[in-house]
Amino acid sequence: MKTRKFLSIALFTVVLGATSFAQKTVMVGGAAMYPSKNIVENAVNSKDHTTLVAAVKAAGLVETLQSKGPFTVFAPTNAAFDKLPKGTVETLLMPENMKMLQTILTYHVVAGKMNASDIAKAIKKGNGKATMKTVSGGTLTAWMKGKDLYITDENGGKSKVTIADVNQSNGVIHVVDAVVLPKK
Repeated sequence: MKTRKFLSIALFTVVLGATSFAQKTVMVGGAAMYPSKNIVENAVNSKDHTTLVAAVKAAGLVETLQSKGPFTVFAPTNAAFDKLPKGTVETLLMPENMKMLQTILTYHVVAGKMNASDIAKAIKKGNGKATMKTVSGGTLTAWMKGKDLYITDENGGKSKVTIADVNQSNGVIHVVDAVVLPKK
């Protein structure tokens, strides 16, 4: 009986430990990203995502990204937005361009929670590529180069995942180094 109780406690500890490990706090943009907070609650604290947060607010998507989800978000950094042609971000933030901004932002979002290991399994199953339908209705293609995970947009633009598996209460964020754009 003592052996059975010990095994139960050991199994519980292993399972609890694995769960805790999977839900670790990750640093992004100088701030802790807490798995207990939602996507917006965490993103507002990242110094690397101020442009993304401003865009989400301008597009009226705050409430959506605070909802239950789950979502997989490929979150471009400020440097990623800076790679766009001069004046693009300012133009997109204008009220008359809200619909276009919403389309671009939701092109970075996939319904459901896909950690890097889930994406890697889909890539392996797809013989080197995995397609993901975005919330905007477009398609992203995931692929690997060595141990690095990339996504390609419908125009052939590519973005590297620089920080994977930033778990949120309503999904997961993968930080990317370029803005991906839907087909024109």
